[in-house]
Amino acid sequence: MSHITPAELALWQRGGLVHRLLDVRRATARQSDGGQIAGGQWRDPARWLDWKDSIPTDGLVVLYCVHGHEISQGLVAVLRVMGCDARYLVGGIEAWRAAGEAVLPVDA
Repeated sequence: MSHITPAELALWQRGGLVHRLLDVRRATARQSDGGQIAGGQWRDPARWLDWKDSIPTDGLVVLYCVHGHEISQGLVAVLRVMGCDARYLVGGIEAWRAAGEAVLPVDA
């Protein structure tokens, strides 16, 4: 499975299921939004060649972008080919918000 729903991710977070959460929104979208999902680490999607090899292949990795389309799905495909159990958040951060889940201010 290459995707996860907001409800599933919320259960993972509440249940303490170990995973790495990557915010792969473009820098401008991230800054103009001003919010992020708790625990998310930003990775510039334009520089994916620089960071892709630093993602561990021994655990779950969830990527989210604004709407869960091209950016997160494309990067998940790359990481899966590299052996990662990577999944994209269906609907992105917008679906996360629509589900009533908390969004924290973007790290400075």
